[in-house]
Amino acid sequence: MSIPVPETPARRRSRVRQVVSAVVSIAIVVGIFWYFLPQFADISQVWATIRSMTWLEIATLVLVAAWNLLTYCFVLVVTTPGLTLAQAFVVTESTTAVSNTIPTGAAIGIAMTYAMEHLWGFSRSRITLSVLLTGIWNNFVKLGMPVLALALLALQGKPGTARIIAGLVGIGALVAAIVVFALMLRSEATARRAGEIGERIASRLLRMIGRPPVTGWDRATTKFRARTILLLRARWHWLTLATLVSHLSLFALLLMALRNVGVSESEVSWIEALAVFSFARLVTAIPITPGGLGLVDITMIAGLTAAGGSGDEVTAGVLVYRALSYVLPIPLGALTYLVFRRNRLWRRAPNSAPRTSLVPEQV
Repeated sequence: MSIPVPETPARRRSRVRQVVSAVVSIAIVVGIFWYFLPQFADISQVWATIRSMTWLEIATLVLVAAWNLLTYCFVLVVTTPGLTLAQAFVVTESTTAVSNTIPTGAAIGIAMTYAMEHLWGFSRSRITLSVLLTGIWNNFVKLGMPVLALALLALQGKPGTARIIAGLVGIGALVAAIVVFALMLRSEATARRAGEIGERIASRLLRMIGRPPVTGWDRATTKFRARTILLLRARWHWLTLATLVSHLSLFALLLMALRNVGVSESEVSWIEALAVFSFARLVTAIPITPGGLGLVDITMIAGLTAAGGSGDEVTAGVLVYRALSYVLPIPLGALTYLVFRRNRLWRRAPNSAPRTSLVPEQV
């Protein structure tokens, strides 16, 4: 007979936080779609606008959406030597489906990445390097795109005070992130020091919730530095290109959705659309709702409407864009996860994934 394990206070608090987070997320999403969205558009007109698209317009949108789903796989292949494009697609879509459906989905998605790639023979250090580099480059682009959009708006002679302030904040955050990253790579001593500081901060935060302190971050950061330098020297340009293509493909999907529902260049220029898209993408950095559901939508609709677009057409375009970029990966991710569970041919013994010259002997 098994003896039930008593629930610890820390686990109970964690469960309460998860429930509260889910309730808050649902309340925000419901409030946005049932109250704020009708303030910008007539829902019946929005649906009529969507239905007015031709089959050619729908087909081109689906093709661009399919390309957009594929582009992030390139980033994963670049940062994980030995990973195939098919494996990258399975990992990407499976983890995206989780991130888009659960309030803490981003963290669960990272854990899934570790679990899936580990079963394919990749060591935790190789997976960690990929997760960190893709995260860093994605944040560089997320912070850099608003700066680019601000510069383009300035050349058009349309910069507002709010946009200038947001752009300056973006510049400051981008510069700070680059400086910290560069200092970590500059010397082993700096990397070790950064690890010690991070370890100290993390241990204090964990102590507040009754968790034991972390250790070994100084060694981890020095190893990360060596492996990062090895990979970036060979592939930094491919990583940068793949990351840019991924983000710009997502923007191309939004722009095509807007044009196909009737939002013309004279109403909302591509530069204005890029600015709204860039600032809306920053909302996803705050994990309030899964994938920024509701928050991203209303930010885009409000921004594009303020830029001059018709409320009905803008809302239709944004909803089509979100259906193809946010909703579509959910059922697709469920299918790819089934592929992962059933496909035994990719399974390997621990640390036996294909090695290249970019993978150190000791991983």
